[in-house]
Amino acid sequence: MRLFWRHGYEATSIAELTQAMGITPPSLYGAFGDKRRLFLEAVDRYLGGGAIAVIRTINEAQTGREAARALLTAAALGDTGEDTPPGCLLASSLVSSSAVAAEVREELAEIRRRIEAALRARIEDDIHAGRAPRHGDAEALAGHVFAVVQGMSTLAKDGAGRDKLLRIVDQTMAGWPAPISDPGAGRRRSGRRSPGSP
Repeated sequence: MRLFWRHGYEATSIAELTQAMGITPPSLYGAFGDKRRLFLEAVDRYLGGGAIAVIRTINEAQTGREAARALLTAAALGDTGEDTPPGCLLASSLVSSSAVAAEVREELAEIRRRIEAALRARIEDDIHAGRAPRHGDAEALAGHVFAVVQGMSTLAKDGAGRDKLLRIVDQTMAGWPAPISDPGAGRRRSGRRSPGSP
């Protein structure tokens, strides 16, 4: 995982992988099939159980806002680990690649799309339930979070420290639409009656 994280998918050789793992190439192919499968297993490990684990975290958050902060904070911490390469494995391991790696690039893009879609769905739930302003743009908010995640990865690779990234998280959340503490009040302000109102 750390080799792919540090050097990227294509620049990491089978020789480097087998040396780091203490196995022979036949053993690697026997266990994983090929380099692509090994890389995707490394991505799952990086995510703590794959996209499903990240989506579970999103779904378990009390609101879409809290889910967004959790994703951003996890990215800031993960990008600046003391014993791991700077930046994000998903964001930097295949920034550009050859046609040979196009399938892997698309698989990473699909992981990001699934996680972004889960965050967008949580934000939409908040809007529909009156916990967030009715004019909120769930697609843009979720996209903004992922744009910041990608940007923080680049900053970390350029030497930005954890404190700076966490302040970026705070600044990002400061621009988030203010939550509505009383969903009924939000519906009344929008002209809709809350359940049970006269």
